[in-house]
Amino acid sequence: MDHFSYRQGIYHAEGVAIPALAEAIGTPFYCYSSATLTHHYRVFHDALASLNPRICFAVKANSNLGVLATLNRLGAGADVVSEGEARRALAAGIPAEKIVFSGVGKTKDEMRFALEQGIFQFNVESDRELRALSEVATHMGVKAPVALRVNPDVDAATHAKISTGKKENKFGIAMDHAADVYALAAMLPGIRVVGISVHIGSQLTSLAPFRTAYRKLRELVLQLRDAGHPITRIDLGGGLGVPYLQRDAAPPAPAEYAAIVRETMGDLGATLMFEPGRLIAGNAGILVTRVLYVKQAAEHLYVIVDAGMNDLMRPALYDARHEILPVREGGASPTTLTVAGPVCESSDVFAKDISLPLPAEGELLALRTAGAYGASMANSYNSRLLIPEVMVNGSDYALTRPRPTYDAMLAAEQLPWWM
Repeated sequence: MDHFSYRQGIYHAEGVAIPALAEAIGTPFYCYSSATLTHHYRVFHDALASLNPRICFAVKANSNLGVLATLNRLGAGADVVSEGEARRALAAGIPAEKIVFSGVGKTKDEMRFALEQGIFQFNVESDRELRALSEVATHMGVKAPVALRVNPDVDAATHAKISTGKKENKFGIAMDHAADVYALAAMLPGIRVVGISVHIGSQLTSLAPFRTAYRKLRELVLQLRDAGHPITRIDLGGGLGVPYLQRDAAPPAPAEYAAIVRETMGDLGATLMFEPGRLIAGNAGILVTRVLYVKQAAEHLYVIVDAGMNDLMRPALYDARHEILPVREGGASPTTLTVAGPVCESSDVFAKDISLPLPAEGELLALRTAGAYGASMANSYNSRLLIPEVMVNGSDYALTRPRPTYDAMLAAEQLPWWM
């Protein structure tokens, strides 16, 4: 469910007409719906409410301060993978005691910053990282709260580039090595073992991998407790998928996912933690772009738009598909066309050979389900400016990230001193 719809033939974000936003801030831009963020968070939370969940939004999915502040008001914490993300979460009002620091390559400076802030937990991914964290914490005279992230070697049946729980992936500690690393953690100064963590991938459309991974994790928790390790927190990660195209089968509902969590973890007496990202933010955002040119090539009818792969990397990076809609209904009969951007790469294609009414130059298109891994992965390739982000709340809107200027882009660099 989302709060983007046609009203009298014009696409709206809640009560705000998309053409009005385009006129006010220019194209391309991202638009987020506060009502959709709120709805998806509450659906996920309510499905798990009987387990008293601790929900930490995966900031990598969408690091916009307005999005984070909206979720903070709903009670969400943050799952971060860098100091920059931690600083964004703090700036959005999320308290440090609701922040989990994940990621396979934390630096000592990042560890020090997180300890100074008093974050809730580090999800540690290797014995070498554990030793480094112990060194930093000991030097500071504190103990770092640690959960070890284990790798259950479970195929999440998702895209290879967003699968994180197989033994060949870089993430986590192999389950058959976990006992040794927990024994090391118990001996190291500056380390306080509090729990265990797992995350097997993103955009899962089947519950079977979750059940398999969580059953393995359950057995490991019982073994670790028998060995004397205080596993009082269990971080189950995120990964539940969202529908991208209308013809796609609906992924499992949060209530179905919650049933598996209760089945596998409900009686362990631990604080259960979750790190949803895409599930909360995916359908809460759209990318709005303007048609520049219509071009007939030898094999394709191209609609060239002003948004590019630098603005939304998912199609080029993951072969992802986004529903594309005209902002104004009606017009020409549907035809087969390809929507592409202006970036100087053949991979700068948003959708190939789709059926869509042929838009005229200057018309607006909306790429749906762009609220996760859209703006947060954007870059300035081809020296293109990062695009604005706007949040809508009912009939109001606010520009949460303005479009930078070319002068600001150039001012961020300098010539070598000898020139």
